[in-house]
Order: sequence, then C-alpha cells, then structure tokens
Amino acid sequence: MSRRLRFSLPFVLLAAFMPPPAQAQSAVPELEKEIRQRAAAIESKLIAWRRDIHEHPELGEQETRTSALVAAHLTSLGLEVRTGVGVTGVVAILKGAKPGPVVALRADMDALPVKEPPGLPFASKAKGKYLDREVDVMHACGHDAHTAILMATAEVLTAMRDKLPGTVKFIFQPAEEGPSLYPFGAVLMGKSWGGKLMVQQGVLENPKPHVVFGLHVTAGLPAGQLAYRGGPARASADGLRIKVIGRQGHAGFPWRTVDPITTAAQIVLGLQTIVSRRADLMKSPAVVSISTINGGTRGNIIPDSVEMTGTIRTYDQGVRKGIHRDIKRIAENIAVSADAKAEVGILEIYDTTVNDERVTARMVPVLERAADGDAILSELSGAADDVSAFLAQVPGLYFNLGIVPRSQDITKAAPNHSPDFFIDESALVVGVRALAMVTVNYLAAEKTD
Repeated sequence: MSRRLRFSLPFVLLAAFMPPPAQAQSAVPELEKEIRQRAAAIESKLIAWRRDIHEHPELGEQETRTSALVAAHLTSLGLEVRTGVGVTGVVAILKGAKPGPVVALRADMDALPVKEPPGLPFASKAKGKYLDREVDVMHACGHDAHTAILMATAEVLTAMRDKLPGTVKFIFQPAEEGPSLYPFGAVLMGKSWGGKLMVQQGVLENPKPHVVFGLHVTAGLPAGQLAYRGGPARASADGLRIKVIGRQGHAGFPWRTVDPITTAAQIVLGLQTIVSRRADLMKSPAVVSISTINGGTRGNIIPDSVEMTGTIRTYDQGVRKGIHRDIKRIAENIAVSADAKAEVGILEIYDTTVNDERVTARMVPVLERAADGDAILSELSGAADDVSAFLAQVPGLYFNLGIVPRSQDITKAAPNHSPDFFIDESALVVGVRALAMVTVNYLAAEKTD
C-alpha cells in the first residue's frame, strides 16, 4: 500500500456539522452538537499532535517525551494533573460545574520495536532501548492516535465544563505493549506494568470512576467506522515457555542420546489437540500457538535441550485454566514417553477484555450517532489489551475505530503491528466525537437515573 498522505478534510468538516441519524435520538442533542463543532474546530491540532507523537515514538515505560507533551497540554487546560503514575503515566481530573458521576477515559501511549519504512514526512527515525538492545521504534499499533484523540477530547470537554454534571478522569497509560527494559519473565517476581501497575497505584481511586471508556484504532475497519461488542471482546494473553531436556550425543548414534528435537516436535503436535479435541469450544474459542523453537548447534550433534515459546489466547476463565492444565500434562507426558523431561512455564500476562453488557447496550446509539450511523457489532479479537485491568475493576466499554482509507480494499490493509500499518487521519475526529459523546451521555443518564 502506498504510504502517501491522504486528505479528506473538507468531507470531515462537512460531516462534523451534519445532524445525527433521525432514528437514534439523543438525550443531550445540544451537547452532542457542540461536541461536533468543537471537535471539527481543533481537527488540525489533533492531526498535528498525532504526527508529532508518531515521529517521536517511545517504548513502554520510556514515554518521557510523550507524557511531557500530554501533561503540558492538560495543564494548559487548567486541569488537575498528576505525572509519574505507573512510571510514565499521566492522569488529569476535569470537574464539571455540577455534581455527578465520574467517567474515566483511557488511552495508551507506547510504541513498538518496529522499523518504519520511508514514505511519510513524519515517519519515525527513532531508536530506543529494548531488553538491552538498541532497536528502531515505530507507532505500528496506533497508540499515537489514541493519545492525540484523548488530548483533543480533553480540550473539547474542558471547554464544556460548565455544562457537565460530574467529573471526567483522563488516563494516559504507558507500556500497554509491555515493558521494554525488562523481560516478561519478571512477572514471576511480582513485577507489574502498564494498566495493572496504574491500578495498583490507585488510578481508579480519588475519585473512583463509575465507568471507563476507551478506543483502539484498527486496520480491520474502514476509516471512521466504529465497532462495539458487549461481554468478552479481546482475548486474554498468556506467555508459554517449554524447555525439553534430553541427553546430548552424536547424531549418527541417536540411540545413545535422548533427542529433545523429535520430542519437541511431538509436543508441538500434541498441543494442537488441546483446542481441537480438549477445549470446550461451546463456551468460547481459544488459541494455542508455538511461535519459536530453538535448539542445537550443528548438524551432527543432537543437543541437550530445546526451548519453545508461544502464546495462549482465551475468552473464558474456565477454558483458560483447562488449557493451562492440558499443556502441562501433554508436554510432560510426551517428554516422559521419550525418556526426556519437559519444564513448562505459563505467564498470565493480560486478562480477557470484558465490556459491561449494560453499558455497551446504552452506548450503542451514541456510537451510531458519533459515526453518522456507521457503527457495527464487532467480532471477537485475538489481540489482547491491558485495558482489561481497568475493566476488571470498573464497568465500561472499549470499542474499535476503523482507520483504513475508504478507497482501499480492507482485506489488503497492513494489520496493526506491521511496519506498513497506516492511519487515514480523517478517522481521528470520529474518535474524539465518540469519546466525548459517550462521556456526556453517561453523565446525563446517570444524573437522571
């Protein structure tokens, strides 16, 4: 796909002032109209923020420039701002003119160790430290858009504070993609990061939100389309490591060895039966993938050991625990049958992202209006997100925003995490409208309930 810039600003400005669909009536039509006007008025600023952040990406727990940019903007709005939450996170409080509930809005700020190809005038040339290695860094998942959208949402809602019955808490979170300065294995020593660390440090207290909203841009939808799903929406993510220990020897005399390579191959095949034959797929789908296999030094030596790593994705806690049990049982027993030994380690990294059914149902008409009728029920996602740490404590809704140019075949769009991941910036203002509109509608509804 060409990475040249695509502009559709006139269309977006026109759409911003179009009335919402007649079939989806609003309880706060004047506030929604004002949101549309204010979001359209700062669209150029929104895009400039996104480009600046994109050009200067930072890895997890290293987002010092990004958090400084965010904090300076929120401070300029006159909000109560706290920095250093969860290492580099930023939290700000907007108090409306009237008492009411508390809405939290969350965006993640970190980038990925991916090299961006040339093509955009604001393409990243940044490098960063990742596990003691210098790597290229790119916003290949769209967190630059998330941060810019929430910065703009804060500006829109702050300008309307005299009409807000309640409080809005803006949460800018680091390290959604994981920490970059220490391995995931540090979780074994009780190390937390990202959303979980912010929760542990009290981000959901003083004041405690009644609801949490957030969005994620996706290459699975056309630009400006919104997608929602109540209940489990994004998978849990568990890291899997299996070390197969055999006995090293000459490859010409395999009977004098215990071959961990053939044993590892049998384990890989055996693990495929967990989802196909053992997991209760009537409850929910699941994935078990082995993604790396490492062992051996040369062709005529059977090695002493082989190490495999992979990922486990589930949407149901019972299915998740059953898969963990079956992986351990299958790997260990296959190894024993070959006179080898299997050491299995499973790290529970992120829980399933579960949207509150009631909140989702109430906000569907709002999302439809924000997207001018273009909002759909989303499929389950195999991706994980540590927004789950917030949604496990507070009911809420995490929805998707499409960013693929409308002129492009969506099946050919580069996916999130690809170096060719591309954002049609006409979608960004829809994200601002959506976050601001779900906020004012929730505040108004809860005030009158």
